[in-house]
Amino acid sequence: VQLQASGGGLVQPGGSLRLSCAASGSTLLDYYAIGWFRQAPGKEREGVSCISSSDGSEYYADSVKGRFTISRDNAKNTVYLQMNSLKPEDTAVYYCATDGAQMSAAHGCRYGMDYWGKGTLVTVSS
Repeated sequence: VQLQASGGGLVQPGGSLRLSCAASGSTLLDYYAIGWFRQAPGKEREGVSCISSSDGSEYYADSVKGRFTISRDNAKNTVYLQMNSLKPEDTAVYYCATDGAQMSAAHGCRYGMDYWGKGTLVTVSS
């Protein structure tokens, strides 16, 4: 499977962006877990939000709870991350990833996944 993230850009604090992750070469229905991760300069990669079809779970990092929403459109083979009330500390390169192993969303976000796409840069600044 190949994953391509898009939708990043420059946004003011308090603004919104929607990231998209389009899959090709395979259908996302073949994979149990998919999620969004981010890495800011000088910081470790962080699992932002993940979903699992093996147990129906969703996971959000504490830093984004109530502001970010993950969703998937199986017909379009795409996963989205709606980001609202953006803060400067949300600035990072965002990546989508997926995994064919059965796992909970929390596990996927905490330990990473097998297949990664290229990232998209989100900059939150006035």
